[in-house]
Amino acid sequence: MSTEMFPTPAPAPRAWRRVAACAALGSAAWLSHLAVAQAAEPNPAGLCAALQSQYPQFKGKTLVDALNPHTPGYEALDPKDPSRYVGFDVDLAESLGKCLGFSVKYTPVAFAALLPTLQSGRADFVISDIYATKERARAADFITYSKVFDGVLVAKDNPKKISGINQSLCGLTAAENTGFVEVPLVQNLAAACKAAGKPAPTVQLYDNNAACIQAVLAGRADTYINDVNTVDQAVKAYPQQLSKALAVTLPYHIGIAVPQNNHALRDAIVAALKALQASGAQAALMRKWGLDQGAVEAPTLVTAQG
Repeated sequence: MSTEMFPTPAPAPRAWRRVAACAALGSAAWLSHLAVAQAAEPNPAGLCAALQSQYPQFKGKTLVDALNPHTPGYEALDPKDPSRYVGFDVDLAESLGKCLGFSVKYTPVAFAALLPTLQSGRADFVISDIYATKERARAADFITYSKVFDGVLVAKDNPKKISGINQSLCGLTAAENTGFVEVPLVQNLAAACKAAGKPAPTVQLYDNNAACIQAVLAGRADTYINDVNTVDQAVKAYPQQLSKALAVTLPYHIGIAVPQNNHALRDAIVAALKALQASGAQAALMRKWGLDQGAVEAPTLVTAQG
């Protein structure tokens, strides 16, 4: 990422002394002082330099990011160069690497394999439009950075009158990604549908977003429920064939997954995210990829412990 993402001038000497002093503190105290420094003087270039001193074990290293590269806007193959990946999540990974001094290598896997890949040690972190849930936190620690709004993708003009994850899905078929949080939400409608004298919804499982969208286009599925930006991208790509029924607010957040035993990497990413957000860099990247900048939120931890 170029230095234009860090447009603020270098800090005054006094500010530099305060930031440098923070590097000598423990992790918890460092994060507290970092938040104060950002509020007063949001200078990510200076803060990132101090972070590289605080976490020297990552500087000059190459870390592996596991991703499922089938979500345009977030992560996808570069149409101009299939050997590269492009999207918000890719840019965010590169920005975090620049801030902490490491380079990023990517390993593509199916969505359901993201966390197993991390647990096996074949990846150092996961940035791939993955929702941070308590269930997933049994396998990894999550650092959230964005709110979640789902969209409901349907055939043009919504002929089945689908109105959300509710009884309007009774007797219909939803295409979903294996491992997505929407799968149990749809499956759990079975009891309500039965009580209403209607058949339960059917879920078709696929490995990526593109396959789910194709299922709706081909008429094999009636809907695909996923991140609203993914749904908007699909409607933009097929405006004569697809529509968005509505947006659904879910009690989830998008997060970065890191190994449960790597607290240094977790804390370093939290601090780097704060620096990027303070400078407006995350919002700028979301704007670049047509994502909702209003979804940016301060990093929080979702772990198995709470």
